[in-house]
Amino acid sequence: MNKIASFNVDHEKLTPGVYVERQDSWDKKTITTFDVRLKAPYRQTPLSPAVIHTLEHLGAVYLREHSSWADKVIYWGPMGCQTGFNLLIAGTWQATDAVPLLCETFLYIANFEGQIPGAQCAAECGNFRLHDLLGAKREARAFAEILARWTPQNSVYPLRSN
Repeated sequence: MNKIASFNVDHEKLTPGVYVERQDSWDKKTITTFDVRLKAPYRQTPLSPAVIHTLEHLGAVYLREHSSWADKVIYWGPMGCQTGFNLLIAGTWQATDAVPLLCETFLYIANFEGQIPGAQCAAECGNFRLHDLLGAKREARAFAEILARWTPQNSVYPLRSN
């Protein structure tokens, strides 16, 4: 079995930031997959399932309703390792394109007040009780601060030397 490209990233050196994980061609169109890494693997405590779930709900709503990006956003979802998210956007994009959008997204989450969209009852969500709004706001604020200091050098994947 072939290794997927992300298995060649040196996760012991990976830091929080925004990375272009891959660009795929599908139906004559390009889809860019971003690695939105909130936590440094093995050096920071992973996100809790409840925090991830809340970040996923709020991020999905914001991204899919964004006036300039909604028609390009394909997917926003958590990584199984609990250290970040994948964002898939139609088109050929670089991290410099995504960082402002993600900064807006995480500031929206950090300042969110009210009921979590799609999390009020079982009919709306497969596990609507598994949420942590305060924890999500804390993590969103911390990541927004990282994005505020972001430079293109922060988006170079550290690769493993085989």
